Amino acid sequence: MGLVGEVLLLPFAPVRGSAWVIGQVLNEAERLYYDPATVRAELAALEEELTSGAIDEEEFDRREDELLDRLEIGLARPAPEN
Repeated sequence: MGLVGEVLLLPFAPVRGSAWVIGQVLNEAERLYYDPATVRAELAALEEELTSGAIDEEEFDRREDELLDRLEIGLARPAPEN
């Protein structure tokens, strides 16, 4: 396409830029969601909730399973490149 294609697609540049920004935000959110350190901190907080009586054993087990699944995925993911 070259120059003609770029000129014709110029009105869509803000849309392409917005899509890139949204993609970057989603990537960072996903990285934080699966970050092993974050998940471990959430597991510690969950255990505190159980010992303080804020949640029951059933709720603890359900949430712990979700967190352990996230941790497993986070550990299997490749390390981010800097």
